[in-house]
Amino acid sequence: MIEWPDLSIELAPVTDGPIAVINLKSARLQSWSRFWRTPELPGIAETIVEQELLMAQFCGDAAALDRLETLVSQLDRVSPEGPETLLITAQVACATHRFAEARTSLARAAARGAPPNVVERILLSVDQATGLDLDRVLAARRKRAAQPGRWEELVPLGALLADLGEFDEAERTYHQALGEYCDASPFAPAWVCFELGVLLGEHIPTPRMGLAAQWYRTALGYLPEYVKARVHLAEILLHDRKIAEAGNLLHPVTASGDPEVYWRLAEVAAAAANTAEAQTFMEAACLGFESLLAKHPLAFADHATEFYLAGGGDPARAFELARLNLANRPTLRAFALVLRAAHATGAYRIADQLAAEASQRWENGDRQKEPTHARP
Repeated sequence: MIEWPDLSIELAPVTDGPIAVINLKSARLQSWSRFWRTPELPGIAETIVEQELLMAQFCGDAAALDRLETLVSQLDRVSPEGPETLLITAQVACATHRFAEARTSLARAAARGAPPNVVERILLSVDQATGLDLDRVLAARRKRAAQPGRWEELVPLGALLADLGEFDEAERTYHQALGEYCDASPFAPAWVCFELGVLLGEHIPTPRMGLAAQWYRTALGYLPEYVKARVHLAEILLHDRKIAEAGNLLHPVTASGDPEVYWRLAEVAAAAANTAEAQTFMEAACLGFESLLAKHPLAFADHATEFYLAGGGDPARAFELARLNLANRPTLRAFALVLRAAHATGAYRIADQLAAEASQRWENGDRQKEPTHARP
């Protein structure tokens, strides 16, 4: 039974979450089998991208990004200059935060006749993630979301409104998305509930942690396997000293390999005064982050920075990663993160320079607040 916060929204019936995940994993394997037999089969590569992104987003399966890189490599052999190949290359580059590469592939795809609507959709995700001309992106997001039958456009619109500090409208937009959803898949509404949890628990000036926790629980009601929702809810539970409940949330998803799960389990063990177990989990988290950074450094630089500034206990590594993240996506949040890392390492001169640069940029009219990455 899905537990809803006090909202006047009528739920659309959806597929049971565990069954949906089983179906996704089975369908993913079938899609790959078809691809290996006939890689030029229309639509098969696009289907694989969608399935692998779902695996990464909801199941914490970072290996999905490796599989997507394999997909791009194979498509390059079959049709290196085909518009479909270039669009998929751009999607994968965006998913791994290689935004400059994504822009290049999108330009090439457009020049070769790729559908303008698809090119725009991916480019908006890139621009939103990098904080580029967000007023223009907002206008485009509103236009796309206003089109009939485009429910999925409301979610990145809500994320952008949160980026711009329009928190009330962002919340209303997410509620609208839930109210209009009429499909059977639990993935999309679980995503919206998770975003509402992040909005209310992390972005608004005065966080509403109790309501954020309810939204995370609602996301898990849709999709119990949702690793990120478990991690975020566990953080709130730890703050409330509900240590056992936090541990019970996290232990079932250790197989995902998500290093944030190990990080929070280390905090659970530390809160329970289990020093040896805390150290074991923290070492696993460190190994997990470094493994991901070795393969996809831009995709995990920001999360790894947060880790090394906290439980990871390595401010110098955090500063290195924060600067990498800032160079890749010079958003206000990236500036704030690198400033934290600079102060943690005692690099006060650099911190002052960065603060001056950020102040000049955002005092000159950039409305961006706390940026989030919109899924392409």
